[in-house]
Amino acid sequence: MSKPSTANIANPPGFVAITQLPSSKTNKNAVANKQSTEDRDTLKVKKAWEIALAPAKNVPMQAFMMYMSGSSLQIFSLMMAFMLFKNPVTALSNTTNTFLPLESEQLKKDGRLWLPKVCFVVMQVLMMGLGVYKCWTMGLLPTSGSDRLVWAERRGSDLLSIFASS
Repeated sequence: MSKPSTANIANPPGFVAITQLPSSKTNKNAVANKQSTEDRDTLKVKKAWEIALAPAKNVPMQAFMMYMSGSSLQIFSLMMAFMLFKNPVTALSNTTNTFLPLESEQLKKDGRLWLPKVCFVVMQVLMMGLGVYKCWTMGLLPTSGSDRLVWAERRGSDLLSIFASS
């Protein structure tokens, strides 16, 4: 069997033939290292955005669970409200450690990771907002005037009795 001729097939986009590369070995390594570093940094930024948007994918599930648990004071509802505060606080305290494997010198110099970090923090604050809403629907937040009656001064009576009963 004879091999088909590949001379008339065009190269794919981005393909660099060996004959087009510089002939010196150090130049070959420098070009390859520069391209691989840029590609690696681009992949790290994409991974940072995936990490930053992961809590946003969790919001609809948490909202559905809030709806299903109801607004009465039960152990399940209280535990859910607790978890809506605990998990974001834990994630916020570990923000630096979460993005640490993705940092490199070039990304630090360019500052391309600060926006995913800010997005991550905003998503965690959104999750805590769901926790505040859950506590409000359960009646655990003092939002009405009757919740502050303990600290209100007692009003004096406008009516005086002339006859005292004994």
